Amino acid sequence: MISIRNFDQGEKMKICKSGILLALSMLTSCAVLDQSTATAPLARNAKWALLPIVNHTEVPQAGLRAEAITEVLLRTGGVNNLQRYPAQINQDSLFEPAERKVVEDALVWARDQGVRYAVTGAVEEWHYKVGIDGEPAVGMTMQIIDLKDGARVVWSSAASKSGWSREALSAVAQNLIKGMLSEAPLE
Repeated sequence: MISIRNFDQGEKMKICKSGILLALSMLTSCAVLDQSTATAPLARNAKWALLPIVNHTEVPQAGLRAEAITEVLLRTGGVNNLQRYPAQINQDSLFEPAERKVVEDALVWARDQGVRYAVTGAVEEWHYKVGIDGEPAVGMTMQIIDLKDGARVVWSSAASKSGWSREALSAVAQNLIKGMLSEAPLE
């Protein structure tokens, strides 16, 4: 066994700093982010639409919650000409999942509105983990579709993040979505 008494003051400080760095790295929340690269910059001042973010979780209305956060973050990021799809298109229901039809209907609506870029995605995880700490966990995918070129995906992202036991699920989701959108090539 090594005794710290055998080290001089400088070595003790190095050990202490290393221990602090190790503890901090263990305490940071876990996050994973994978993104595609866009073929060209996407114009912020173009006409944009927020389409349904479908819910693949067992948590009711997780997709709608993600949509609300995404809308605000797009607007604060300079996408001011942003429309939301009509509410009657998305009937977020746990009992009748019809995600593909909902997104297809929303794409038709967006084309009829003359939208250039559409943002859509899916919520894969949205809950507090089971256990003594109950950390919040969010997992999502997101796409930007260029409607001028048919329905070509020009940017996509998949990410997940977990937080601290006292952190709000919505705060973890907001940080995750902000991180995802920060990598989208908007000009």
